[in-house]
Amino acid sequence: MTVRNVPSPSPQPAVGAGRRTSPSVTAVPVPLPPGGPARRVPVRRILCLLPLLLVTVVAVQHRSVLVEGFAQLRGAHWPWLLAAVGTTCLTWVAAAVTRQGAVVERLPGRRLLAAQFAAGAANHLLPTGLGASAVNLRFMTVCGVPLARSSAALALYLLAEGVARVGLLSVLLLAFPDALRFGSLLPKDALGPLLGALGALALLLAGALALVRRLRSAVLSFLRTALGEARSVHARPARALALWGGSLAFPVLQAAGLAAVGLALGLPVPVAHMAVAYLAATVAVALVPTPGGIGSVEAALVVALVAAGGPVAVATAVVLGYRIITVWLPLVPGALTLGALVRMKVI
Repeated sequence: MTVRNVPSPSPQPAVGAGRRTSPSVTAVPVPLPPGGPARRVPVRRILCLLPLLLVTVVAVQHRSVLVEGFAQLRGAHWPWLLAAVGTTCLTWVAAAVTRQGAVVERLPGRRLLAAQFAAGAANHLLPTGLGASAVNLRFMTVCGVPLARSSAALALYLLAEGVARVGLLSVLLLAFPDALRFGSLLPKDALGPLLGALGALALLLAGALALVRRLRSAVLSFLRTALGEARSVHARPARALALWGGSLAFPVLQAAGLAAVGLALGLPVPVAHMAVAYLAATVAVALVPTPGGIGSVEAALVVALVAAGGPVAVATAVVLGYRIITVWLPLVPGALTLGALVRMKVI
């Protein structure tokens, strides 16, 4: 019987031993691009500075409003102005409570409150509430809530806030039917074209859903997710209470802030009538695509306060003072908070 000699395996280099370079091989250096190694674009740093840049642009565009608003506040009663500042701060708390009530997961409280403060600044820099929605959507996704459920929670928040605002306005109008003179709020023959435009928009949306299959599928999928999220939230009494309680407290605090400024400047309108005027004005401008309602809210508030019985000059002063407190004073710190949250990767 013949036995084959199995060749021994080639010896392996010891662990940690480096390979020797053959003397016949010449290393060719890889040339670097001109100007040194390529640097990454500091996208996050740019996003941190972007809110301050937008604040500067908006402030320059509305500098006359700022000057006149601060001038009107000089002769006001400071205790009522401090009350207006306090109610403005509480609106961020109410918004945070409502946002928490719209999701089942527990969100970090301090970061949620800071996100609402930052969202207020973003909301005044982008049209129709897109800024606040984008900040809160990003915040929820970073906290681990899936994008589909985050979008459903955002829609639930907007629905609850709208229902609470319109419901509160309806109750106040029933309690104070003479609070507004509606003849001065709308021009003559304006109701017919407005209803016609809304009907045409509804028909356009219905036609798009009927003809575009992908759009219809996406909308139906979103509605299923939103309904499931709403059922999950309302299955927990604490979440439902936070959602609807915060949604009701938010417009109440906003209206109280306007009433406090009205008392500070001596506006001869009852407090309840000022609240009705505020709610009516904000409902009226909800569909106006301006950044944070800047311009449209001021005009609607002046018209509403005049319709409630206030003189034009005093009503204008009240509106300017109110917007200084609620929009312009928090804008710079809100933008700084927004940049800090972006830098900390909270949003």
